[in-house]
Amino acid sequence: MALRFEILGRFNRARAAQLTLPHFTCQTPLFMPVGTQGTIKGLTTQQLEEIGCQIILGNTYHLALRPTSELIDELGGLHKFMNWPRAMLTDSGGFQMVSLLHLADITEKGVTFQSPVDGKPMLLTPEESIQIQNRIGADIIMALDDVVKTTITGPRIEEAMYRTLRWIDRCIAAHKKPHEQNLFGIVQGGLDPVLRDICVRGLVDRNLPGYAIGGLAGGEDKDSFWRVVAQCTASLPEDKPRYVMGVGYPLDIVVCSALGADMYDCVYPTRTARFGTALIPEGVLKLKHQAMADDTRPIDPTCDCMVCRNYTRAYIHCLVTKDAMGSQLLSFHNLYFMMKLSRDLHASIVRGQFPEFVRKFLLRMFPQGDVPQWVCNAMEVAGIDISSCCAPLSSSID
Repeated sequence: MALRFEILGRFNRARAAQLTLPHFTCQTPLFMPVGTQGTIKGLTTQQLEEIGCQIILGNTYHLALRPTSELIDELGGLHKFMNWPRAMLTDSGGFQMVSLLHLADITEKGVTFQSPVDGKPMLLTPEESIQIQNRIGADIIMALDDVVKTTITGPRIEEAMYRTLRWIDRCIAAHKKPHEQNLFGIVQGGLDPVLRDICVRGLVDRNLPGYAIGGLAGGEDKDSFWRVVAQCTASLPEDKPRYVMGVGYPLDIVVCSALGADMYDCVYPTRTARFGTALIPEGVLKLKHQAMADDTRPIDPTCDCMVCRNYTRAYIHCLVTKDAMGSQLLSFHNLYFMMKLSRDLHASIVRGQFPEFVRKFLLRMFPQGDVPQWVCNAMEVAGIDISSCCAPLSSSID
């Protein structure tokens, strides 16, 4: 095992921890930006360090196609190749095959898909996924799992969960660098609590360095989403990191952290930036709107980032979707926002002020008190009183 996970503070289920990885010592809860092709679109690695980014995510599938894992290995690994001194996580490549490619066919052997280069059938096995990730050299590598959208029901969910458990053993056997890279298993099982429980117990029996909750953020309703997270975090080991895959909305991160999750990743902050949307404590700000054309305020007057200190909404409105600089500035701001959210979550738990942080966060996002019911339900399970943030149900007055 090439990590240390030390809990520094708690509030009920929420925890703030120090996660020591081969390349960096991280503070959790933390958000990981996604750098598909070995780059976070629009930001340099120096800028990522400046804003406090701790771990970035690389996509195994894209890197294996271009520039190839063999070349990355030859050039000293992905850290050196992209000049990133801090921690990295690579996914297994399975999700991209199923989401990007038509005709991906999953069998016991692995995932068969059409090569986007020449259209020939290719096979990604659990063994090959791990070999590729061993060559890329990230601090955390992910097991190849059988990915199914949560909106699918029936026997396919059960088949995928049991196959994920069989594949984890093949991943463990293929993993040649357990003292340099941490292999995380992925909990599958759709929205079925029984299947999720079987998968959690199976993975915990393998005593892995960390665990991910997979198969969410794929269109399921929010009430189902938080319940799966709550169930899994309650059963996963206390002394290991828990990673909810594909989660990037600030509200979701606050709720999942309250339920005991530690790590998150998503393309959302940078993708939404490219569409001209900024993340702010009140929710989002759409810079494309005509109302922004003569607005001389910064994106967020409470934000200390380089963009909010130097540029107006009017200027960014002028650039957005027309000039690359627009999406670069917004990507910088949005990732700064996510890193500050991570730091604030960590600090509030360590200082014993987590409930106050959650209430303040919700009051800014829902000043009218219209906090969604799923958030109220999740916070009740997390043991956080948010009654002061919720408008009382209107009653008829005689």
